[in-house]
Amino acid sequence: MTRRPVTFFALATLTPLPLLGLAAVLGGAWVWAALAYMSLLAGLADALMARPAPDAPEDASFPAADALSVLLALAHFGLLALAVRAVSGHAGLSTPEQIGTFFAFGLFFGEVSNSNAHELIHRSRKPLFRLGMWVYISLLFGHHTSAHRHVHHRFVATPDDPNSPRPGEGFYRFAPRAWIGSFRAGLRAERALGRQRVYGLYLGGAVLALALAGLAYGITGLLAYLALAGYATMQLLLSDYVQHYGLNRGRRPNGKYLPVTAAHSWNAPHRFSSHLMLNAPRHSDHHAHPARPYPALHLSGPETMPTLPHSLPVMAMIALVPPLWRRKMNRRAAKWRHAAQV
Repeated sequence: MTRRPVTFFALATLTPLPLLGLAAVLGGAWVWAALAYMSLLAGLADALMARPAPDAPEDASFPAADALSVLLALAHFGLLALAVRAVSGHAGLSTPEQIGTFFAFGLFFGEVSNSNAHELIHRSRKPLFRLGMWVYISLLFGHHTSAHRHVHHRFVATPDDPNSPRPGEGFYRFAPRAWIGSFRAGLRAERALGRQRVYGLYLGGAVLALALAGLAYGITGLLAYLALAGYATMQLLLSDYVQHYGLNRGRRPNGKYLPVTAAHSWNAPHRFSSHLMLNAPRHSDHHAHPARPYPALHLSGPETMPTLPHSLPVMAMIALVPPLWRRKMNRRAAKWRHAAQV
């Protein structure tokens, strides 16, 4: 078995940590450096590195992958505390600096923390799983831990999955339906397994986090926490929206859905955002192999799996303008819906 490092994933995900920390404490140029890294630099790097990184060999192992995920998860909690303090006005930042800090941290939580928590909840080792669960709880989205594994992976690209957008559905209609629908569907799934009490942990943890923010920084701390968590959650929902838009699984004559294939997820090959988001844009292979560690995910050619016309972060921005999104994606989605039925 070939042991491989996770150097490029570590460089992409760990570089913003000191930038964000200094932005929250010192403000000034550090704010704009952190924001530039998470937005402009990421977009430029994707444009320059549009070709995908080569797939790892089938026998490759990545012993440092979980260690990086643990480090990112632990850093998340510290960064979240710093972000609430800075955005709520208790770090002495100016109003423009507070706004810049909000977007810099929000992008990190949405793109890195969410992607990392997603990896951890797919791990079989309980400490890793629980760490990912608590990252989601800290973002007031704990139920995603249940809904993603027990509902989304089972019913993806069908009407039974709240997180699979329907053909022609705009993001602003999808987002509340997906949030509420996944909360209910995840609860039903946990009840069927006799584990519905986990929802008490999700809700109790969220209340505790909000209470701590309020006790530490008052009403502004509470509002800052809600805003940061809401922004991060919106990005997770955007990711689901972009990666499954308009793709459907047909039914067999007996009424059962056809198996999940590579044709039921959109993918993006861009190197930088793939490393920053722990290969989340290699989404088809993740659905085929949910337990496969992120560095080992494969990306086959555009003839076998749907490929987005731009990087995942750029497509998420386009999705915020529904008419533009439909012009960009409806014809592509219809092509893959037809291909999936034959």
